[in-house]
Amino acid sequence: MTQPIDYSQLFRLDHRQILVIGAGSGIGRESAQALAAQGAHVIAADRLLATAQETAAIITDQGGSAEAFELDVLDDEAVEAAAERFGQSAALVFTAATNVRKRMADYTLDEFDRVVNLNLRSSFQLIRLFGQKFAENGGGSIISFASIRAQVVEPGQGVYAATKAGLVQLTKTAAAEYGDRNVRVNVISPGVVETPLTDQIKATPEWYNAYANKAALGRWSRPDELAGAVVFLASDASTFVTGSTLMVDGGWTAIDGRYTPPTA
Repeated sequence: MTQPIDYSQLFRLDHRQILVIGAGSGIGRESAQALAAQGAHVIAADRLLATAQETAAIITDQGGSAEAFELDVLDDEAVEAAAERFGQSAALVFTAATNVRKRMADYTLDEFDRVVNLNLRSSFQLIRLFGQKFAENGGGSIISFASIRAQVVEPGQGVYAATKAGLVQLTKTAAAEYGDRNVRVNVISPGVVETPLTDQIKATPEWYNAYANKAALGRWSRPDELAGAVVFLASDASTFVTGSTLMVDGGWTAIDGRYTPPTA
């Protein structure tokens, strides 16, 4: 007879270790706090050890369990070592990304390489290395961040959009390749979020307001509004979810343009 499910524990992460890469700020920091609040022991990893330590301190001050770890995802040897060290974690979350907002004709190949290497190449390394380790250790959940730009674009977003669309396809492929060994791989696609990556936009009121009006909710999101999606995908609430893109975009991709026509 099947045991009844205790739905009160559906999102709990007690006795689970979760590695969050990019935990030093923004979405990564908020996600780390949310995971710890559900009982996880969080490895707060970031390229800047000081910011990772700040996140770990915030979590421990709140009564949670966390430790800081320095990791540069562009360092292949460091990523391989991290996969060996944390390969028995229950989940991996990674958020690191960059953008150069230029039209394609104005892009330099150095800028192209910088965006592709961080957004796509490092994602490939993380997904395949941790996917294999999780598969060897009985399963796990891999959670990355794409963007609405994987689906819809605008001038100046070509390379960034290509990397995020590529990440979506890597996610689907990894879900197919590791699924039979209980490894789930999913991607979250935010809309516009108040993070350091969007400082250029926030500094221009016309640009900022245009983005706010594009979403069905009529505003930008805060980093903490992505944390719930991370907890969901890391928890037993999503045990049959893999290869999916979870849109957390305030309805941006659901509506057509900014104009609301009279219908009465």
